[in-house]
Amino acid sequence: MNGRHQFVRFAACASVLLSLESASLFAQRIGTGEDDATRGTRAEVTVNITDAGGRLLTSPVTVRIFRAGMLVQQAGTSKGRASFILDGLGDYTIAVEAVGYKTSQKDVSLHVPIHDEEYFRLESDAAPGTVTVAPGKPLLAPKAKDAFDKAIQALRDEKLNDAEKNANEAAKLAPNNPDVLYVQGMVYLKRRDFTKAQGLLEKSTQLDATNARALSALGMALANQNKFDQAIAPLEKSLQLNPDAWDTEWALAKSYYYHEQFPAALKTSQKALADSHGGAPEIALLVAQCQTAAGQFEDSAQTLRQYIKDHPDDPGTATAKKWLSRLAADGKIRSN
Repeated sequence: MNGRHQFVRFAACASVLLSLESASLFAQRIGTGEDDATRGTRAEVTVNITDAGGRLLTSPVTVRIFRAGMLVQQAGTSKGRASFILDGLGDYTIAVEAVGYKTSQKDVSLHVPIHDEEYFRLESDAAPGTVTVAPGKPLLAPKAKDAFDKAIQALRDEKLNDAEKNANEAAKLAPNNPDVLYVQGMVYLKRRDFTKAQGLLEKSTQLDATNARALSALGMALANQNKFDQAIAPLEKSLQLNPDAWDTEWALAKSYYYHEQFPAALKTSQKALADSHGGAPEIALLVAQCQTAAGQFEDSAQTLRQYIKDHPDDPGTATAKKWLSRLAADGKIRSN
């Protein structure tokens, strides 16, 4: 399988997880008759996210809703909250992720068509004894922060020209700010200009070695240039800071695989598949590759069969069938 195409997917996943600021206190949402009419017989859930001090996170946070392990809805927050009208009643898992904070998730049961409020108080993912702002990392002045925030929003909206314009404006006002350098790097990463992305992200991580997402993006930029041996260190460090980031785990597993560290690749790819909660089922193809490399041929075949069964319309299904046929033709597995 072409590792380059999958790593571009990693960059797209990473682009929505950018540096966050915190702001005002939360005011309880009151349901209205109009809301009920719009919702009908479906349940609605509003997710509210604050920092450890109880202040709403007003910059983007990614909120994902899963049902039976499958991603059903995803949205960014607006002023610290995101609302969803669910297609069916039942049990769901809500996961929230933000740069600088530990990933958090909870299970909720919605068996009647109500408006449910859920609250997440995120904890900093910085190591004990460290500070939120790294030494030498200047705070953004108002004009620079305005340009920076616009760049973040443009990235989330896949408007790369606007993102580059605003990121460059922020860089003129704050040329050595690691978050601005990170956003500039993400623009080039999404444009597949991996050399420029690498340079900016290296500088960002040198200025702030605690930004898990910048380290992850740097690893992805290196991996997209087939520099898998160099990609491993920043990806490993990113996971030390943010242990359950499945897109980083996927990138690291791929780097381990191409660096022929097969046991580590298998373990990491299996964790990435589990932590993605169905958000990236094609990780199963990497798991199967690693199982084959480790000589676990029957396990690889079972992984491929399950992927084909669960995702018959996915683009990777044709590849899975080809690999399964090859295992059988080579006599590595029992014929069904």
